[in-house]
Amino acid sequence: MNTKSKIRVLVVDDSLLFRETLAREIGKDLSIEVVGTAEDPFIARDKILELEPDVVTLDVEMPKMDGIAFLKKLMPQYPLPVIVVSSVGSNVFDALNAGAVDFVTKPDFQKPGGLSSFVNELVIKIKIASTAKVGNHKKDYVPVKLKSGNSSAIHDKIIAIGASTGGTEATYELMKALPRDMPGIVIVQHMPPVFTRMYAERLNNSCKLAVKEAENGDLVRPGSAIVAAGEYHMELAKSSEGFYIKSRQGEKVSGHCPSVDVLFQSVATAAGKNGIGVILTGMGNDGAKGLLAMKNQGAYTFGQDEKSSIVYGMPMVAYNIGAVRMQLPLNRIAQALCDYLEL
Repeated sequence: MNTKSKIRVLVVDDSLLFRETLAREIGKDLSIEVVGTAEDPFIARDKILELEPDVVTLDVEMPKMDGIAFLKKLMPQYPLPVIVVSSVGSNVFDALNAGAVDFVTKPDFQKPGGLSSFVNELVIKIKIASTAKVGNHKKDYVPVKLKSGNSSAIHDKIIAIGASTGGTEATYELMKALPRDMPGIVIVQHMPPVFTRMYAERLNNSCKLAVKEAENGDLVRPGSAIVAAGEYHMELAKSSEGFYIKSRQGEKVSGHCPSVDVLFQSVATAAGKNGIGVILTGMGNDGAKGLLAMKNQGAYTFGQDEKSSIVYGMPMVAYNIGAVRMQLPLNRIAQALCDYLEL
């Protein structure tokens, strides 16, 4: 995107009232220009070709063709950043899998400040999406080859993963590639409440590891993974029984709750040299300082490279401050983890 020009946005939604409200409200931001609106995917397709928007906001549930089917047709032919605007539901993950960069949930108009909060979130995500790389991030995963099946290597180790924009799919692809015999895994993905539970369920249904949303006191065992709950910081601690989770509400750290920095800092303290850190695609700097703390305590750290990142922000900052020992394309991180663990 040309930084001197406004971000050109196309709004796609079947509701005339919501479409016009959305266009009016996001258009108030001085860096955004709403270049058009569309009530269904067929009109949207024509306007994308005509108007060449930088970012599209897309409703999932529409007549003639739903948003997910539209994404599957659009992205191979005309890849561009799409933000899904949806009601609460697991179909947002199908949209992300089809190529959407991010999502926001439709506002509760009965809730005071609901529209304002929604617009603010959407404007931020439009700005992030305008910098995203789309269309070439889907890479075939390098099949993981296990060496010895050395299960003794996994019991004292902990893998901590942090991600933001583009991370739902990046973490999903990484987790799907891992074998069952892995150390316990703890994950912070910037995501609102309710969706973190649905995301954990999606991972659980797709991966060899058992995955759940974090609850205070959860034990972190080999062969399992725990996803931080939305609006709750997740910390790792250790007792005589092993590693366990502290889940708590609190102020945002590095701009987020849950925060990757909070998780990584706790892993540095609780696991030390037995920690393994992985920082994936995302905007901003959350996780960089925490990953450096892990590395300074002897943990091995991985970062996603620029070419495979949807948004090379978090992993870039971590790499630039010396927090990353090994920077790799997303599709090679699973094998590198197994190699490091000598599995």
